[in-house]
Amino acid sequence: MESILSYFGTFKPAADGAIASFKFEYLCTLGFAAIVIFAGRAIVARSAALRKYAIPAPVVSGIIFSLLISAVKLSGAVQISFDATVMKDLCQNLFFLCVGFGFSAKMLKKAGGRLCFLIAFAACLLITCQNLIGLGIAKVIGLHPLLALQCSSAAMSGGVGTASAFGSIFEEWGATDATTIGVAAGTLGNVMGSLIGGPVAAFLIARHGLKSDPNDKPEAVASGKVPELNNLNMIMMFALTLLLAALGMPIYCLLDNIPMIEMPKFIGCLFAGAIARNVMETAGIKFYVPEIDAIEHMFLELYLALVLMTTDFTKLAPVAGQMGILLAAQAAFIALFGIFVSFNLFGRDYGAAVMTAGNIGWGCGSGSNAVANEKALMDQYGWHNIAWVLYPSFAVIIDDIYNPIFLSIVGGLFKG
Repeated sequence: MESILSYFGTFKPAADGAIASFKFEYLCTLGFAAIVIFAGRAIVARSAALRKYAIPAPVVSGIIFSLLISAVKLSGAVQISFDATVMKDLCQNLFFLCVGFGFSAKMLKKAGGRLCFLIAFAACLLITCQNLIGLGIAKVIGLHPLLALQCSSAAMSGGVGTASAFGSIFEEWGATDATTIGVAAGTLGNVMGSLIGGPVAAFLIARHGLKSDPNDKPEAVASGKVPELNNLNMIMMFALTLLLAALGMPIYCLLDNIPMIEMPKFIGCLFAGAIARNVMETAGIKFYVPEIDAIEHMFLELYLALVLMTTDFTKLAPVAGQMGILLAAQAAFIALFGIFVSFNLFGRDYGAAVMTAGNIGWGCGSGSNAVANEKALMDQYGWHNIAWVLYPSFAVIIDDIYNPIFLSIVGGLFKG
């Protein structure tokens, strides 16, 4: 039996009080991710409420799937896991590369400097307020201030990556289990951001009677023609994304070695995509937008499916008490921030509502959440090009500069 199981993954029998475990190999893992994608689409298609509140399809099915896996683990039967690390990294980086590729100088000019300034201001204000709220609540409930920072902007705006990076730093400064708590908070934050962003934006759209501009269309269909994917063009653009991802690594290296700043790898890919797009436009080098868009959406769906289906909710149990209080406060705050701050700063129009969904997405977990929230919302209510191309990438860049600096400086005040 073990020889047969080895084709599908790695089985470890129960020993020394630990339950048996089975880790699916990467192709089987991708198969389960496909099931999550199919199931999510089917569930959302049959639920008017999920469509109304723009909950991303892979989030719905991914949560259900991970809860089932967690239940099997809690039953003591077997601990199931998946070989998804490399695929999640690949999907995230190629997705953000494609997002960056849509970031042209023409779009910045169209958006205007004022909107860019307001996006940056809102990002810095959100990060600052998240930490002030976390530190204030931590003082009341008796939680170490560095752990409060982990459950605030480190895990919320920064996501699991930033929380992991600062976890080891905060542990050296005297905060026990900072990495575990930060990763758990970031994991739950991803779920929170996906569930809050769409409903808040849908509320704003309904309350203010907002509608999308029918003339504002994705770049791939701006000509009025239905985009047709071409096999040769798809091969060329996929090869281009792989090349640009590799070229993003020197950029990541340079950015990550800036003192006091922790940069995720995908920022290098995002910059590589943006630089390549503008160089190719200036030089008159042909590229194919429909194929790039298709690659972008494929890797976003797969990334979300892999992240949500591999979330181990059992790891949240040991830190559920004080962390739960903090995260509940952060969830309420991000919703109110979106309604009363982001929406008003971004212009109080349909695009502002879409960007508010994105703001809540990255403000509770990651840039991928921002894009997923915006896509789900636009699938239901209509397209907004500036919100899709400009907001997530620009806000994440500001976040990845300001957040680590804030955490380093403020965290240093509580060093043991």
